[in-house]
Amino acid sequence: MLTFPALQVGQLGTVDLLMGTFLTAGAALLPDADHPNGTISHVLGPISHVACKLIAAVTGGHRHATHSLAFVAAVSYGTWAGEHWIGRWFTLGLVFFLLALAIRALNLCPPGTGPRSYFSVTVLAVAGTFAMDQWISDKPSWLPFSVGLGALAHLIGDCLTDRGCRLFWPLKIRTRAPLIDRTGNKLEVWVLSPLFVLATLAVLWYIITHQP
Repeated sequence: MLTFPALQVGQLGTVDLLMGTFLTAGAALLPDADHPNGTISHVLGPISHVACKLIAAVTGGHRHATHSLAFVAAVSYGTWAGEHWIGRWFTLGLVFFLLALAIRALNLCPPGTGPRSYFSVTVLAVAGTFAMDQWISDKPSWLPFSVGLGALAHLIGDCLTDRGCRLFWPLKIRTRAPLIDRTGNKLEVWVLSPLFVLATLAVLWYIITHQP
């Protein structure tokens, strides 16, 4: 029987931590796979757009199944299972996709939804994957945690809006603590997001400097 392993932080190197931080930023877009007009739907052009439309149809639309704790658990365990059952090709494929999401989320590509944008994302993600291939192991123990943390961070952000999230889906209860009107507004962009980045960097610095 396969069991989910504990993360052994002391065995992580600086490169692992840097890769994990960047991939976590990409994973933070995963819950919006149910949003046909969201950022994630334009990452890889028509391919990602069609995929998001299908996911939205299957999961009940935006902020339903993919905005739940069950989804966080599913993507975390799914990542771990893929690493162990499929191996390195799964790991590199996931790295490519998360890099593409991170590049788009961090605005490291031309704006818009046209070919110029998603072609640039694809080229940069391929280059980044080749670079990470030199360091990343076949089954990085930190990757499932990175994916889960990114998805969870997204849910926390959405719970700060008036609409909230169905964290306990399939129950219809919505969890909310409305501090912002909507995601992407000035409070989130100029206050909450920078604070999250600073907190992530602080944790990263602490882990690196306190490794045995």
